[in-house]
Amino acid sequence: MTAAVPVVDLAALLPSWKLALQADRKSRQTVDAYTTGVRLFLEWCDEHGHAPVLDRSTVRTWITDLLNGGAAPATARTRQMALKRYSAWLLEEDEIEADLIRDVSPPKLDVKVVEGLTDEQCAALVKACQGKEFIDRRDEAVARLLIETGMRAGEVLGLAVADVDVQRGLAVVRRGKGGKGRVVPFGPQVARSIDRYLRTRRTHRLAHTETLWLGGGGQQFRYHGLDRAMKARADAAGIYGFHLHLLRNTAATRWLAAGGSENGLMAVAGWSSREMLDRYTRASASDRAAAEARGLNLGDLGV
Repeated sequence: MTAAVPVVDLAALLPSWKLALQADRKSRQTVDAYTTGVRLFLEWCDEHGHAPVLDRSTVRTWITDLLNGGAAPATARTRQMALKRYSAWLLEEDEIEADLIRDVSPPKLDVKVVEGLTDEQCAALVKACQGKEFIDRRDEAVARLLIETGMRAGEVLGLAVADVDVQRGLAVVRRGKGGKGRVVPFGPQVARSIDRYLRTRRTHRLAHTETLWLGGGGQQFRYHGLDRAMKARADAAGIYGFHLHLLRNTAATRWLAAGGSENGLMAVAGWSSREMLDRYTRASASDRAAAEARGLNLGDLGV
């Protein structure tokens, strides 16, 4: 009689995987996304009476259920990736004998066209931030930095005071996506705005700390605070449907529209693949092509 294959306790091993991810220096956002994906899968298994196992049938059923329930393909893809990463780790740690979901195909993503802000909207957002209070100085500096450079929100929040050189117009991203660092240039208006913020920052209760951006009322300033602050400023500027990532699209679009090179944009934005460039600038591609065509004037045959 064949012995039953022991069932791995996926929930019990989750804390160990989290430690491994942290040891591999995965970002906090990545660790949260991966562990949340596994927890949601285990909750779904318990709710629907499925054995909590990482096999093709169970995982595919869960992903299908997510999509049928209205989840975006990108969300379903992220959840599935979490399970695949977990399964790969379990095999590496000899907790399972085979990775049964290694070759499971991810959900096909929709091709979304995301419009960036216009120059008029960018100006309105900055204007809505202006004022002489601490949070006004901070929000204006952050808004200008995001609009010009397209830095990720996490990268902006990760800046230390020593990472910003306003005289040279440079910000050092110590650890961007994938653990890669880079130097991001910015212009005089951003430099002036950051300088004003730094001078106001001297009176903050946490002025002695290394973190560049601080919250109003003496607190620290994290993603939720940044998101809430920029959305409030966007509402005041009459910009609806605003989200932080929109400023990354905006910066990429404005760079190319101004004649900047694609290679330069990839370096500044921290992209290692052409796919990311295309994704962020797809909405403005037709406008750039039309402008280029008018400049070429190929219809002029001289007759």
